[in-house]
Amino acid sequence: MEIEVLGTLEVRLQGVSVTPTAPKPRRVLALLALHAGRVVSVASLTEELWGATPPRSARTTLQTYVLQLRELIGTALEQTEPDPEMRRTAKSVLATVPGGYLLDSGEGVSDVLEFQRLSGLGYRAMDAGDFPEAARHLREALALWSGPAFADVQVGEQLQMEVKRLEETRLCALDQRIEADLRLGRHRDLLAELTVLTNRYPTHENLYGQFMLALHRSGRRSEALEAYQRMRTNLVRELGLEPSADLQRVQRMILMARPEAALAAAANGTRERLLRSR
Repeated sequence: MEIEVLGTLEVRLQGVSVTPTAPKPRRVLALLALHAGRVVSVASLTEELWGATPPRSARTTLQTYVLQLRELIGTALEQTEPDPEMRRTAKSVLATVPGGYLLDSGEGVSDVLEFQRLSGLGYRAMDAGDFPEAARHLREALALWSGPAFADVQVGEQLQMEVKRLEETRLCALDQRIEADLRLGRHRDLLAELTVLTNRYPTHENLYGQFMLALHRSGRRSEALEAYQRMRTNLVRELGLEPSADLQRVQRMILMARPEAALAAAANGTRERLLRSR
């Protein structure tokens, strides 16, 4: 089974799509696919579909959606496993288990799992000071994203939490890939990307710190200091906060024309947080 959720949802059995078009069965498959190989409880699926006030018919309706998914899976199995005696059943691929359902992806591929594998390699390379390998692995991991997670799914409460979690993992990988590129002296190549990112994430301090360093290294010291002031304005206006000690240190070092030590300290702090979160 091939599972893609880092962008639009697509689930295939040996190349044959089993992704429904109807919104609610699509949400059921999205949650099952994200947790392929693990039990997804009836309670989680019910909350995803109807929130805190499910109808009395919720369990029966959920069973109907599961049946619809099994019909798609059964059709795909008929096309890809022509021998009836060797063919798996739809119920074995999408199994009913105590308390919920389990999507058996077999030895298939999942873009989420591949992202986790590649980003993990990137983080370990960063820790070892191997910045070319870190940049390569993290770039490959980020290339798996074609848009926001579940971009074409009308997400409910459960999937909304998963979207936020996945987006945070993407931002962490992006932060570390940019740091690796900075360590490799690619500051000019990063300017356009960081311009877009700091506009998209106006209170993301790490991205602003990296942008300031890239500008300073490119001989644009005044613009680096302007970026700090813009970040400070964003933080005060939106969150009522002053910039962190790390970002203030970057500003002071740029004023003193020595920003590298401050960025290194901030980067070490980021890696420590990543290690604690794994």
